[in-house]
Amino acid sequence: MDRAIIHLNVTDFAVAVERIGDSSLRHSPLIVASGIAGKSRAVVYDMSEEAYQDGVRKGMSLQQANRYCRAARIIPPRPDRYRRAMAALVKGVIHYTPLVEKGEEDGHLFLDVTGTHRLFGPAPDIAWRLRKQLAADLGLDPVWSIASSKLVAKVASRMVRPFGEYIVGAGEEHVFLAPLPLSMLPGLTAEEIKILQDFNLHRIGQLAELSRRQLLVPFRKRGSYLYEASRGRDHTAVRPVPEKGDSFSVEHIFEEDTASYTEVEAAVAMLVHGVGRSLRRRNMLGRRLKLVLVHADGKKSQRQVGRKGGSDNDFVLRNMAFGALGQVWGRRVRVRSCVLICEHLLPRSPQQALFVLKSLREEQQEKIITAMDQICSRFGDGSIVLGNACEVRV
Repeated sequence: MDRAIIHLNVTDFAVAVERIGDSSLRHSPLIVASGIAGKSRAVVYDMSEEAYQDGVRKGMSLQQANRYCRAARIIPPRPDRYRRAMAALVKGVIHYTPLVEKGEEDGHLFLDVTGTHRLFGPAPDIAWRLRKQLAADLGLDPVWSIASSKLVAKVASRMVRPFGEYIVGAGEEHVFLAPLPLSMLPGLTAEEIKILQDFNLHRIGQLAELSRRQLLVPFRKRGSYLYEASRGRDHTAVRPVPEKGDSFSVEHIFEEDTASYTEVEAAVAMLVHGVGRSLRRRNMLGRRLKLVLVHADGKKSQRQVGRKGGSDNDFVLRNMAFGALGQVWGRRVRVRSCVLICEHLLPRSPQQALFVLKSLREEQQEKIITAMDQICSRFGDGSIVLGNACEVRV
C-alpha cells in the first residue's frame, strides 16, 4: 500500500497566533522580532505575508526589515503562546492518526494516514476536514498537501503558500520535482546550491540526471541524500514526539555578527549557566541540549547532545553544549545569535544514591555552583558566571 502523508502548515505561525489574540493586528503588516527588550540588535522571528512580499525574511536584522517594510507593526515574540497553540493543533488532529510529527512552535505537522481510509475516508477528505475543523476551533487556516513521503509533501505545501492545497500522487514524485528550482528541495544548504550552480545545474530535474557516483565526488556522504531527494525518495517515518516533559530555551544575540569561535563559545558558556540555574530552580534534570546558531543570512545550524541520566550541573552541561558547538561549527557565515534549548526534562529524585560516591572534583563543582546560585539570587542572574563566559562582549 502506498503511504499517505499529510503536511499541514500554518503559514507565518507566530503572526497567525498573534492575530487571533488581537484582531487589530490583521489590518497592517506585522513583524515579530526577538531581542527588542534590552538589546541593541533585534532579529526577525516571524513576519506576515505582507512583510514577506516586501522582502522581510526570518533572521534578518530588524533595522534592515524596517527599511524594507516601513508600515509594519513590530511586536516581541511570545514562545509560550506559540507552544500552547502547537499543542492545540496536535490535539485537533490526533483523532485521525497517532502518527503525528510536529515542528518546534512553527505550525508544521506531518500526519501518516496510511490505512485509515476505512475509518475516515481518503486522505484528501481527511485533509479538507482537518482544515475546516482547525479554522472553526482555533481560527488557524493551514495550507495542506498530500504525498507518499514527508519530503515531497513539504515541497508541495511550499508551492501553495500562503493559502491552498496540493496533491502529489504516488509515482508522480519525479515529474513533480523536476521543473522546480534547487532552492525548493529541503535540506540543501546555500553552499551546496552554489556548487551545483557552478556546474550549471539550476533545477531539481537536472540534479536527478546525475548518478550517485557523480554526486559522491563533490559532496561525499551528502551525495547519497542529494541522489535520493532529487528523485523524491524519502522513506523516513513520521515520528511522534514522545512526551518527555517540558523544554525551555535561552538566547544570546551578539552586538555584531561574529565569525569568532571563541566569542560564540563564551556566549554558549553564559547560556549554560542560565539553563543550569533554571533546572535547579525547577528541581529538574536536563537530558538533552540542542544548540542552534542563527547566521547573518537567516539560515540556522543546529546539533544536539544527550545524557542518559540527565544533569543540572553547569560543568556537565557546559561539556555537552561545547560538544554540540564543535559539531555544528564550520559554516562560513557569521553568527548573529545562538539559542540553547534544554529538552527531555527529568524530575530530580529526592532519594540519594546509596552506592554512588562522588569524586572530590564533583564535590568541588557542586560547592562552586551552590555559591554561584547564592550570589545570583542576591545580586541577579548573570552577576557571576563560569570563567570563559566573561569573554562575551556586552
